[in-house]
Amino acid sequence: MILSRVLQLLNGLLGICLLGWAFSDPRFRNAEGFPDGTLCLPVSTGVALIILGWSMAGRFKKFALWFALALVGQAVSLQMIDAGPLMHYQHYIPFYRLLTKTHPILLSYLALQTAVVVAGLKTRWPTVQRWVSSNFKVWQLFGIGLVFCLSSAAVSREIPVYMAELLFAAFVQAVNLVNILLMVWSLPEEVLVSWRQRLDNFFCRSEKEETRNSSNIDRFAIVAAIWVTVLAALLNYISYERHPHIPDEVIYLFHARYLASGTLTVPAPPVPEAFSFYMIPHESHRWYSIVPPGWPAVLALGVLLGVPWVINPVLAGLSVLLTYLFFQEISDRFMARIAVFLLCISPWFIFMAMNFMSHTLTLTCALAAAVAITRARRTHKAIWGLFGGFGVGMVSLIRPLDGLIVAGVLGLWAIGVGGRRLRISSILAFVIGTIIVGAVIFPYNKQITGHPTVSPLTAYYEKYFGPKVFALGFGPDRGLNWAIDPFPGHSPIDALVNGNLNIFSVNIELFGWGTGSLILIVLLLFSGTMRRSDYFVIAIIISIAGIYSLFWYSGGPDFGARYWYLMLLPLIALTIRGVQILQRMLESGPVGSTVNGTRVIVAVLSLSVLTLINYFPWRSIDKYHHFRGMRPGIRALAAKYGFGKSLVLVRGNSSDYQSAWIHNPLNPNANAPVYAWDRDTEIRAKILQAYPDRDVWIVNGPSITHGGFEVAKRPVSKREPTVKKDGINQN
Repeated sequence: MILSRVLQLLNGLLGICLLGWAFSDPRFRNAEGFPDGTLCLPVSTGVALIILGWSMAGRFKKFALWFALALVGQAVSLQMIDAGPLMHYQHYIPFYRLLTKTHPILLSYLALQTAVVVAGLKTRWPTVQRWVSSNFKVWQLFGIGLVFCLSSAAVSREIPVYMAELLFAAFVQAVNLVNILLMVWSLPEEVLVSWRQRLDNFFCRSEKEETRNSSNIDRFAIVAAIWVTVLAALLNYISYERHPHIPDEVIYLFHARYLASGTLTVPAPPVPEAFSFYMIPHESHRWYSIVPPGWPAVLALGVLLGVPWVINPVLAGLSVLLTYLFFQEISDRFMARIAVFLLCISPWFIFMAMNFMSHTLTLTCALAAAVAITRARRTHKAIWGLFGGFGVGMVSLIRPLDGLIVAGVLGLWAIGVGGRRLRISSILAFVIGTIIVGAVIFPYNKQITGHPTVSPLTAYYEKYFGPKVFALGFGPDRGLNWAIDPFPGHSPIDALVNGNLNIFSVNIELFGWGTGSLILIVLLLFSGTMRRSDYFVIAIIISIAGIYSLFWYSGGPDFGARYWYLMLLPLIALTIRGVQILQRMLESGPVGSTVNGTRVIVAVLSLSVLTLINYFPWRSIDKYHHFRGMRPGIRALAAKYGFGKSLVLVRGNSSDYQSAWIHNPLNPNANAPVYAWDRDTEIRAKILQAYPDRDVWIVNGPSITHGGFEVAKRPVSKREPTVKKDGINQN
């Protein structure tokens, strides 16, 4: 007993010391003092030791041992991944580099985890074998294994490299999966009986019949919404630094700024090539964003309040409340609570809520429309159909293709496909509401392009890149030949590659589970027990994937499968169904038990805790801090040196200038710093001539300094059009 207590104390102290070392050692920080992604492994190890110290003498000893093994195992596997802030899909570091050039301790731990897991599985193999043979046929096991494997890695251009990574990634997922299974199987039945009652109460499984069909917001939903809002806002403040990191975000914020000022366009600056930016028609005498106006109009509220970075976190919290209402309408409070819980721990959802992109508002409006349709069905009031149409119309003003998808899905649902048909009055109100809001785009287009039916986006790409490069469909003239585009043009092969990339992203980002996020959905698909409602949800997912397969670009690796973001709630619904199917399988049959269903919930909760400890910190530090080389340092530099009414020449690559561009005044002649890209001496001469009355500062960007923005030269004579070319990026 004394020895056990001593070991508990030693484990706890060792874990605390490890945490202290991780946060104090400069080796786990970059040159600017911000934590490095490698910090996550010692932190996870420290937490694992503290957990072991807490539970070593109790009845949860075995459970804690398996949990600690899984915790460190996922942290180790994340350290084997090359993700980082650059724009590329993540891949496992090649095996030879792991063995020689990276820390071999990572492979050593994986080998240890594998050995322990195999030993643990061996003792339970007869039981596992009986359960598998009684629940699955060979073709089902083959299908589950095939999807499990194919979704574990992103396709590579070199097939041998891809196959090797695919096998390794599937192996890592399998080890983590068996680890979790052994963990929940180590819990005694008497513990599960106690936990089952608590979990049923927490998720409202045992709610009274009179409240089962009610739909309202309670404390659970409010706490969940606050959690999401605060977490997303903190990530934006700390990791994202309240600053846009991809060109789309810069454009959205620019658009929101001039809408907040009460204008639809702004004056074009002199020497457009010194200020040119992707998605700005730079040859025009007036400048404007080509993106649809829905999201910038909402973001403009944040601009007016001085907190544009808070808008998406607040919308995410609202989405949580709408999700809670929606799942109560179509099912019950038990399913609503599980759905909200999964939403609250979804990296895909949280990191999308952290950024300045339009997808969170799209989801919020789509959910609002769906809730309105369910209310119209239940109450028979046409006003709810009108509100549903408003939501769909708003989606069309944010992301037109998503608007088409939402209109199609909810329209079919309203007329009786997958649910009871609405009354004619509600259907008409739905159509009218959609038209009223969606039709706003026509006068907007007229003001910007001169033609009600020609969008700024279409006009821009036809003018600068060609008539069909941004159109849906297949053909050799589609696409912009970006580096991450699989092949020139767009063909069914491109669509398959894009589909693979997005499925892999969903498998990683949906829940951040080391087992793969799709495991329970795959189990449902091959269970042979799907219901009609499951097929309707799958049809929604297929329609989203199918429509976006007609577009040449996958959406990129920026924030998961962002073009597929409307799949988020359908995927969560299928995950819950997978939980229910697995519970039923474990509670029946030759090795079944009434408490085994609780093991499934414990496994989901444990995987979610691992996501919070491992995945969120790793992703926010390793990828999204200074994502794509963009950082907000120019605003601090302007405050430090008091740039005032000056001309600031920014040297460096496009990311450097994009970081500074967003801080330009809307009026290029305003009494404020004007940031121009110092691309070459010819452009510099033109810009100096255009601003003869301003002091000139020269600032080196991060691509030159390998750190933050730095003043290279204080105000120089405006009459000197050239300086030495060293360090000037000619791109």
